Amino acid sequence: WCQDRWKEDYYKESPSNNPTGPSSGSSRVLRGGSWYDFAKGCRVSDRSINYSGRRDDSYGMRLALPCSPFPS
Repeated sequence: WCQDRWKEDYYKESPSNNPTGPSSGSSRVLRGGSWYDFAKGCRVSDRSINYSGRRDDSYGMRLALPCSPFPS
């Protein structure tokens, strides 16, 4: 579940670098997939909608930390 708000055709009008979604709206963007999805849905580029307050066992979150380069 992303911080970005959902708009169906947002990417047609958004900036190409770090689009953040519309400034208002109650629905959020879901990225990637879960154990429940087919392989196509597990790509990070897969984008779908989640309505505020909705719960589902196939939604989750992904944690990310910055990493340092591998030692040479």
